[in-house]
Amino acid sequence: MVTYILDSSAILRYTDNEAGADRIERILQEYLKGTANIGASALHWGEVAAKLYKLRGRHVMRNVLQRLAGLGIEVVPATAEQSVDAALIRADYKIPYVDAFGIVLVSAPNHVFVTADFDLKPAAKVAKIEFLPAK
Repeated sequence: MVTYILDSSAILRYTDNEAGADRIERILQEYLKGTANIGASALHWGEVAAKLYKLRGRHVMRNVLQRLAGLGIEVVPATAEQSVDAALIRADYKIPYVDAFGIVLVSAPNHVFVTADFDLKPAAKVAKIEFLPAK
């Protein structure tokens, strides 16, 4: 069974119905059929919260996050070991730390990091990454 880890750009593409939203919808359908797992790092979840709060306010932010959690997106907490591993990936591949943490989460076989951030291409050397289409 495949596990998809969504970054904040993937989640926001879905909530804003932008390019790639249909792919996230298909991933959610896989989860509902029991053929996939779906998650997001706590760090990416926080980025989504910040963006929604800034653009739409606290009430909408809370509603959207509750709806996403209700769809089955598991928020994966950070451990100390994962945090250090993310720091090393950030340093080696020169990608943002939050995204490096997402890369750490997909180090297991059958895990895929889903993003719309093409700056993460260097990390494709160490993890399976699915890039959503450009806007």
